[in-house]
Amino acid sequence: MDRRGVCRSLAFVGALAAALTAAAGAQDLWREGEKHLRNIRQLTFGGENAEAYWSRDGKKLILQSTRDSLHCDQIFTMDADGSNVRLVSTGKGRTTCAFFFPDGKRILYASTHLASPDCPPPPDYSKGYVWKLYPSYDLFSADPDGSHLVRLTATEGYDAEGTIGPDGRILFTSGRDGDLDLYSMNADGSDVRRLTKEPGYDGGGFFSADGKKIVWRASRPRTPEEKTAYEDLRQNHVIRPGALEIFIANADGSEPKQLTSNGAANFCPFFTPDGTKVIFASNVGAPQSRNFDLWLIRVDGTGLEQVTFDPTFDGFPMFSPDGKRLVFASNRNSKGRTDTNIFLADWVE
Repeated sequence: MDRRGVCRSLAFVGALAAALTAAAGAQDLWREGEKHLRNIRQLTFGGENAEAYWSRDGKKLILQSTRDSLHCDQIFTMDADGSNVRLVSTGKGRTTCAFFFPDGKRILYASTHLASPDCPPPPDYSKGYVWKLYPSYDLFSADPDGSHLVRLTATEGYDAEGTIGPDGRILFTSGRDGDLDLYSMNADGSDVRRLTKEPGYDGGGFFSADGKKIVWRASRPRTPEEKTAYEDLRQNHVIRPGALEIFIANADGSEPKQLTSNGAANFCPFFTPDGTKVIFASNVGAPQSRNFDLWLIRVDGTGLEQVTFDPTFDGFPMFSPDGKRLVFASNRNSKGRTDTNIFLADWVE
């Protein structure tokens, strides 16, 4: 199916979304103990949907999804109620980590389509669960409908995991200097600055609402054995996410501080709107399992609090710009074994 075919298919899905949303609303999507969440609504129905992030005006979401005839993730936008789903990436290669620019006039995402129109091969899980960091990823900007695509990075190796601060500056992960570190750059790809220098993977970064702080996930191999294992994986363009901790720092990377030290897989952190806490996903309650929940922690590293209690997967949280809603991905209410969907909830402080 070509891009137009995907769009026609999505038009049908969009027409169906209202009825399905009403049906899901009649179901109990809330779990006992989720005191911060009310009026949970399911926005997508089937496929692998993740990393849904808000536009600055709170009217749109941008996400990555594998659905219909697609064999790997592409970028879509939709209205905040799940309607008006639209493919905005090229439909070629694999994409990840999309974000709206603050003025809403451009979008950002990473894609491998310049290397090949086909999906790159999946990771080799024969030695355990790993994340593939395709070196063919580069960052691109485009108009909100996907037109006027502009390449922002052209260095050798991995450039992805891009998000954007309130002033339009881009935060991203790159392997350009030999390790996997956080960088920032202007909206046009100029003035690239390296923010992290500790050995290990640094990724999934976000700015605080005021743009003064950043939060991210990181591995920190300490022993010679851990360093050797990390380097072997990095040379093969993969990382093992079993032990990732949450860090914060000033927006220029100074004064880094580790918030978690639980040895679990902690990832997708995001600041609360007032900047006093960080919400993130973790399997800290069952470190060897795939039962991920959302957790809150204060920026001083205290006050760890569990937010979601579904026995499967909850992740990729982001507060709406007004702080009144939380969007997240979850396996709750899944109809298929691999289904991950996007959910929206009212936030109760």
